[in-house]
Amino acid sequence: MNDIARTGALAPEPVTQEKLESFWMPFTSNRQFKSQPRLLARAEGMYYYTPEGRQILDGTAGLWCVNAGHCRKPIVDAIAQAAGSLDFSPTFQMGHPMAFELSSRLVALAGQPFNHVFFCNSGSEAVDSALKIALGYHRVRGEGQRTRFIGRERGYHGVGFGGISVGGMAANRKMFGTMLPGVDHLPQTWNLKETAFSRGQPAWGAHLADELERIIALHDASTIAAVIVEPVAGSAGVLVPPKGYLERLRAITEKHGILLIFDEVITGFGRVGKAFGWQRFGVAPDLYTTAKGINSGTVPMGAVFARSGIYEAFMQGPASAIEFAHGYTYSAHPLACAAALATLDVYAGEGLFERAAELESHWEAALHSLKGVRNVIDVRNIGLMGAIELEPRAGAAGARGFDVHCQAFFEEGLLVRFTGDILAMSPPLIVSRNQIDEIVERLRRVLERVE
Repeated sequence: MNDIARTGALAPEPVTQEKLESFWMPFTSNRQFKSQPRLLARAEGMYYYTPEGRQILDGTAGLWCVNAGHCRKPIVDAIAQAAGSLDFSPTFQMGHPMAFELSSRLVALAGQPFNHVFFCNSGSEAVDSALKIALGYHRVRGEGQRTRFIGRERGYHGVGFGGISVGGMAANRKMFGTMLPGVDHLPQTWNLKETAFSRGQPAWGAHLADELERIIALHDASTIAAVIVEPVAGSAGVLVPPKGYLERLRAITEKHGILLIFDEVITGFGRVGKAFGWQRFGVAPDLYTTAKGINSGTVPMGAVFARSGIYEAFMQGPASAIEFAHGYTYSAHPLACAAALATLDVYAGEGLFERAAELESHWEAALHSLKGVRNVIDVRNIGLMGAIELEPRAGAAGARGFDVHCQAFFEEGLLVRFTGDILAMSPPLIVSRNQIDEIVERLRRVLERVE
């Protein structure tokens, strides 16, 4: 892009081994990392740069979030202007104009049936907020006995206690006790035998949604508040919903008066070729969560979208009463709002959601060209999301994926995300066809030499 912000900031001090020690890094093998650091010092467009100036092609949009590309000048300028004019404003019993402007634009982007947005600061907070909205909604309607949640195996919904409770990733749950009570899980939808190398939505698997009827019969529908799933399970390795699966979940939840929540923290803001995943799949939930791409990852922000009737159900009692006792100090932070407004302008002005849709077939063909490469047992894709699944090494699950990640970074100048033996990719929406080809060819070279 030709509008990359160049702030002229001084290069950071070198990171010595002593400085590495004090940071307890999240979701990281800390000891391994500190023995072989993978450091990023600046970013521009489609690229990161190491402290030594080595260029790294970003195949993951940071962490599924930098949808508009790195250091876009309109977004950087908007943040700087906000920081210099309104550094912070409370939104408890107060407000600032950008919060209302942003919520109006987001509701317009979503369209019917959504008419309200609740702001927070991350995907994890968005999930916990959505779960609390669901509980509160049933309570204010006189159905306070609806307290159960249904998640899904291999689902990822952030790291709050609510999110890991409804989530289905064992490694994220095993250390933290019993978590929330009253949670059950649908089966996950990926099956190597039935769905390997599917292009887009697999034809097999819609029947797995019917398991929800069994779970409802076990607990009784009158006790269940909501079902929460990702339209596409991103952090588990781009598990694409089977054809008809989401439609079946919607029909079952509507039949039993259960809310359906989509976690769109990854699929939101153009990642699957529409503003939101529910629009791509033609299935409208009751609530959905967003974060990441809401402002291209520049300032922490999240949001919950609520369909018509949910906000209105809370508007009872005296006008001076607080209708929903929930929120965060930094909800609708001015800098985050400024960044989001500028990001929406970039998305619209450059047609980035439409660009993602146009590039999908090229992305799909490039990824699936890796079929037959050594150790590749599956390729999955939808929108500008993709995953390459590798055969695990005997007795060392995840080791091959980690080695590919490291060799890609150090030897090919490529950033890919690994989750176990799955390599996940989600480039910024500004990616070109040539850069898609480059991502895949660099990855191919690594795969061909990693044992």
